[in-house]
Amino acid sequence: MKLLKNTLTNDTSKYALVGVVFGFLFPIIGTIFRVSTTGLPFTVSNLIQAQRSDPLLWIIDSAPLFLGLFAAIAGRRQDTSRKLFEELNKQGTEIESARQDLEARVKERTATLELRAAQLETISNTARTVAAIQDLNTLLPEITRLVSERFGFYHAGIFLVDETRDFAVLLASNSEGGRRMLERQHSLPLDINSIVGHVISLGEPRIALDVGSDSVFFNNPDLPTTRSEMAIPLRVGGHVIGALDVQSTEKNAFTQDDIRILAILADQIAIAIENARLFGEAKIALSTAEATFEKFFKKEWSNFSQQVRHHGFVYDGKQVSPFSRVTKNDASENISQTGSLTLDKYNANVRIPIKLRGQIIGLLDIRPKKGLRQWTQDELAILEACADRVALALENARLVEVAQRRAAREQAIGEISTKIGSVSDRDLILQAAVEELGRKIGNTEIVIELERNRA
Repeated sequence: MKLLKNTLTNDTSKYALVGVVFGFLFPIIGTIFRVSTTGLPFTVSNLIQAQRSDPLLWIIDSAPLFLGLFAAIAGRRQDTSRKLFEELNKQGTEIESARQDLEARVKERTATLELRAAQLETISNTARTVAAIQDLNTLLPEITRLVSERFGFYHAGIFLVDETRDFAVLLASNSEGGRRMLERQHSLPLDINSIVGHVISLGEPRIALDVGSDSVFFNNPDLPTTRSEMAIPLRVGGHVIGALDVQSTEKNAFTQDDIRILAILADQIAIAIENARLFGEAKIALSTAEATFEKFFKKEWSNFSQQVRHHGFVYDGKQVSPFSRVTKNDASENISQTGSLTLDKYNANVRIPIKLRGQIIGLLDIRPKKGLRQWTQDELAILEACADRVALALENARLVEVAQRRAAREQAIGEISTKIGSVSDRDLILQAAVEELGRKIGNTEIVIELERNRA
């Protein structure tokens, strides 16, 4: 029955089924016909007897049955082959579809990886460029320009937190609208009513699209074509110092992957900004220290030069004599301005500044006695080295004199303190103080008076 049931699935099996049915019926009909010709009643025993009487006829009558069974088996196998072929075709189609889908996914993933690699390379190049800039006023506009050009944003802006940490101030932008905002000193409060304020106050990046509740943010008349905006916090040492704000004219232009990529760039930008700020502060501190040192140095050398009897000496080839200060000529003025050696091409005079710690403290003037002279490089090197040694020797002499004056001052103070401390009477203390001060200072009148009670 199972075989007959399975054979009904196609036309070949149906024809085989007809053969099987007629194969069963044909010998039965032949047997009944032979019994009817004998005139015997149609009983089972007579039918069996008629069938046994001539086995060859029974085999002939049963031939359609065997042929039907053979056709049924052949049809079944044909059905199996056809189904197997159809299944193989179906699986081949599915495999081809899976292969095409896999290729599409591989191409998509490859394109994504290539895009990310290009973005990371862009970030690396941008970070390398901004890291080389140490002036904050130059750095911030350069950052916005590079971010806009290399990532395709029509607007990029840098906001930094003010000293009170109440507002985020726009300090650089690349777009026309951003420049107008810079002119009016655009700033935003650190609250959730703006994307930049939200990002800085919470320390989290955010994307805003021109849909739903975010559309309220796109009402800036200076940037009317903005349809997507993303802001990334700028962190240094765990503190948010500002935000990088980028805007696009396309809807849904930013994704979470863009946040991760630009967050890497934002960290590099924050470090560059902090380094530039620290460098600026160090530069200002250095300038202040140099100005203070220069003022102190000039004062010290002024005091030192006032105490010397002669301001210079001259050697005329025979003897050394004090040099009288004369009015400065143009060459001396030029040395004071440039601080470098000068050589007069008309008379071969050489003038070398005597410099100490960047300050000119004197002048070495060499003049040939007869006609012009060709100075060799060795001679000029000797003169410059001598000028350096003179400067060091003079500085050592000044320091020795300062140390001697300080020692003398400390000794005088010690002696006065010893005299005053050796007595305990009030009048004797005042007398000792007046007397010792008069001796140490000399040629002066010393008065010590106690304050009277005016109550």
